[in-house]
Amino acid sequence: MSLTGIGPRLQERLDNIGIHKIQDLLFHLPYRYVDRTRLIPLGELKAGTDAYVQGEIELTQVRYGRRRSLLCRISDGTGAIILRFFYFSKSQQNNLKRGQYIRCYGKVRKGSSSLEIVHPEYRLVDLDNEIELEKQLTAVYPSTDGLQQPRIRKLMEQALDVLKNNKKNITELLPEEILSQEDLPTLTDALEYVHRAPTTANIDSLIAENHPAQKRLIIEELLAHQLTLLKLREEIRKEESPIIRKSKDLIPKFLENLNFELTNAQKKACQTIFSDLNKNSAMLRLLQGDVGSGKTVIAALAALQTIENNYQVAIMVPTEILAEQHYKNFSNWFEYLNIDVVLLTGKLKKSSKDSALEKLKDKKSIVVVGTHALFQDNVIFSKLGLVIIDEQHRFGVHQRLALIEKGKMYDKYPHQLIMTATPIPRTLTMTAYADLDHSIIDELPPGRIPINTTSHSNKKREEIILSIKKRILNMECQAYWVCTLIDESESLQCETAIATAEQLKQKLDKINVGLIHGRMKPNEKEKIMRDFKEKEIDLLVATTVIEVGLDVPNASLMIIDNAERLGLSQLHQLRGRIGRGNEESHCMLIYQSPLNDLAKERVETMRVTNDGFLIAEKDLELRGPGEVLGTRQAGIPELRIANLKRDSYLLTKIQKIAIQLIKDEPEKVKLIIERWLGKKQEYSNV
Repeated sequence: MSLTGIGPRLQERLDNIGIHKIQDLLFHLPYRYVDRTRLIPLGELKAGTDAYVQGEIELTQVRYGRRRSLLCRISDGTGAIILRFFYFSKSQQNNLKRGQYIRCYGKVRKGSSSLEIVHPEYRLVDLDNEIELEKQLTAVYPSTDGLQQPRIRKLMEQALDVLKNNKKNITELLPEEILSQEDLPTLTDALEYVHRAPTTANIDSLIAENHPAQKRLIIEELLAHQLTLLKLREEIRKEESPIIRKSKDLIPKFLENLNFELTNAQKKACQTIFSDLNKNSAMLRLLQGDVGSGKTVIAALAALQTIENNYQVAIMVPTEILAEQHYKNFSNWFEYLNIDVVLLTGKLKKSSKDSALEKLKDKKSIVVVGTHALFQDNVIFSKLGLVIIDEQHRFGVHQRLALIEKGKMYDKYPHQLIMTATPIPRTLTMTAYADLDHSIIDELPPGRIPINTTSHSNKKREEIILSIKKRILNMECQAYWVCTLIDESESLQCETAIATAEQLKQKLDKINVGLIHGRMKPNEKEKIMRDFKEKEIDLLVATTVIEVGLDVPNASLMIIDNAERLGLSQLHQLRGRIGRGNEESHCMLIYQSPLNDLAKERVETMRVTNDGFLIAEKDLELRGPGEVLGTRQAGIPELRIANLKRDSYLLTKIQKIAIQLIKDEPEKVKLIIERWLGKKQEYSNV
């Protein structure tokens, strides 16, 4: 950075908060403002308020007690106040001498005997050469250890002077028409205003970050993200993809053999996907729907159309258990159609893996279901036409593109169908998924009975166990007991499940208790799942591996232990393992008391609704975009100024501006992206 006074140590601290150049500094906005344009008489101070004061030091002493502190009493003729420092140096103690005048700022609080300010910002003043009061509001910036506010302000003043004297450094990139329509200031004026807010400024509006000057910056940042994804979509659409023509044989046979009829929403989604596949530009489609809405059967139909055109299909999933489940489902569905389905996972035996690799290399019409093993160098596709990605939020940002590149053949890119586990909030579909077309399955198959959800304190655990015993024995139903350990190692989660299974076996005689967890071998998991489906197991104790992959219609009861540890989407996804038969299903959420406010809201939301779309919006509200996006967020630059939750009302407007800019002023598009996201824009959704 070409500002004065920045040595290696200071630059390191600035790097810690993402400030590497002058532009970064200018986009480092205040999070609050303080009024230092007037001094408040000490006699008028009130506890709980911020105050800028000046007084004469009457007394300085070190007080010893539970915590050593330096006390400094000052007065101004109208009253007095104590300045308290818990962290202080010898030189600081020596400088704060009786008779000196001091000007300071901080929050006033009630002390043991009088009002006090703890660790105020201060400076000594000379009454003969008194410092002028500020002429504007004082900005307070996000900081880091060792980087004090006065230092940041000095640097910011330098940066603003550079901006003022050489406006070419930061060019106005938004068209005049847009600034006029939205009544927005120019970029230079907006930056000047937020860093040097006048005393007439509406502080509440600035702190809420909805002032026009801040809105100007927010719009451009969100626009940069939107443009990046739209440009990525445009680039991929330029690439040629195989034309996958309408199925005349396999799909009619498949539908005839299906033991249920597709819903109208499923039919609509299928028609859109079939139409996309029939084009020579790549399909980039996100298929979302609630738990149990029937996304997998749509994936199967897309696969059949691709196979009939003599192309391969790759289905990528995040876990071994889901890969095994999809492999079984697709094998059963496609067996009578003589379509080869192979499995490719990391834990597969060498002979099975070699056989799958040979088929991929030589056979054109084949479906491969796999985990991250699909990325291995020895996986070679001969004619990949369609990539289906399930549970997309579990994958890192670059992985989908890596698989697409791997499947590229004769300069043709495979089509892409991306499926979500649970619905995605509208705010995120408009931003993080803006490079994809969207299909929504907004209805469930007929006859589904809503799941009845209740919440219970862990103190009632024994009662719950007894009620489960009665329900399983009297109603001849099956149940899941899910053990959760959020942000803990898989091994700890497995140990918890093992201990719980042992405890339940002791308490539930006459009931067959099974156990499934992530560390089991594939054949062990397969046997447990088969036994559960065949009703050999009444109660299955599981880790969250059952979040996806298990479909047992007779299972109508679920207990989620320590439910407060999970996010709403994961709770909803787990609950979706039941409610798939004709009987009423029950989900019991056991929580550890006392619940904090966030956990209460999650549990209450699960209790009152089964609607995944409502739950997705609530999850975004409670956890924020970064958490909801999960692994997908990796590699995507974070927003500096904008906040998706707060600024979602701007998104429709920003989409229109982005499309207009790409069409009318393409030369500015690249500059906006580079300003906010840097020159490397090699990231995308998965």
